[in-house]
Amino acid sequence: MSGWLATLAFVLGIAALILEIFIAPGFGFAGVVGVILLGWGVLLLSVDIFHATQALTAALVITLVLLVGGFWLATKLNFWRKVTLANRQKREEGYLAPPQELESLLGCRGVAATPLRPAGAALIEGKKIDVVTEGDFISPGTQVLVIRVEGTRVVVKAVEDSGE
Repeated sequence: MSGWLATLAFVLGIAALILEIFIAPGFGFAGVVGVILLGWGVLLLSVDIFHATQALTAALVITLVLLVGGFWLATKLNFWRKVTLANRQKREEGYLAPPQELESLLGCRGVAATPLRPAGAALIEGKKIDVVTEGDFISPGTQVLVIRVEGTRVVVKAVEDSGE
C-alpha cells in the first residue's frame, strides 16, 4: 500500500509544481504543497526516518551548491548581459512615445477602414487611427463613433446613418 501512496504523493507533488510554474506562478501555495508531497513520497519509500532525512538533506545541499555554482558561472560568462536588453530608447536618439492627442477624438465619428474584429483601423477626422471595438465585428465602410479613449486605446462602436 505504501508503494502506491508514495507514487501518488510523487505524482501529485510534480503536478502541483507544474501548476505553480505554468498556471499560477508567483503565489507559492501550489509550490509549497508540491514540495511537501514530494518529501512525503520520499519518506514513504524510505526504510526509516533517519535515511529519508539524510537523503532529503543531501538533495537540498546538492541543489543549493548547484544553484550557487550556476549563478557564479552565469556571472562569470556574462550570461545575464547576453539574455537581457541593454539598449535604452532615448528621446535624444529619436524615439518618441505615441502622441497623446487621442483624447480629442472622443465623441467623433468616422468610418471603419478595415474589418474591426475587434481591432483594426478607422478613418477619423481624416486620419487613419488604430481602434478596437467592445468585441463586436464591424465591417469596412461602416460608420463608427469613438466612445472611449484609454491612453493610446481608442474604442469605437458602430452607429446608424440616421445620426445617433
